[in-house]
Amino acid sequence: MKWESLGSEPCSLARTVAVIGDRWTLLLLRDCFLGVRRFEDFQSRLGISRTLIADRLKGLVGEGVLRKVAYQDNPARYDYRLTEKGLDLQPVILAMVHWGDLHYAGQDGPPLLHRHRGCGCDFHPVQTCSECGEVVTARDVETRPGPNWETVMGMP
Repeated sequence: MKWESLGSEPCSLARTVAVIGDRWTLLLLRDCFLGVRRFEDFQSRLGISRTLIADRLKGLVGEGVLRKVAYQDNPARYDYRLTEKGLDLQPVILAMVHWGDLHYAGQDGPPLLHRHRGCGCDFHPVQTCSECGEVVTARDVETRPGPNWETVMGMP
């Protein structure tokens, strides 16, 4: 499997990795969820080349994860804002942050806390079953072929 062909793989994870699977893209998304919007702010936070940032932002805009919103005409300058498709990545980013907090935060605890605006309490992400509402862990999940399995696998 080659990096360039991940987007056309029948696996949903492979197709997702094709869009968000490199470190700079994930860190750009982290910053988007933290409210960063402008190219210069991404660059100052990440300390990487303008070319890398421009390439990753262009890819996220092309995939419909971010949209460009002009805030200045001459010269043209843009905010980068999460689309609905981008906002749908929030549970993914929160899960990754939570994993990092659990395994790498150290004795002082996590660098950021997440507060639910609805109740005002700090929380950690929990995966629940969409049907019964129970908490779901890795040991509670099994997979089975979906309705598109035979088509995807090239079976008659």
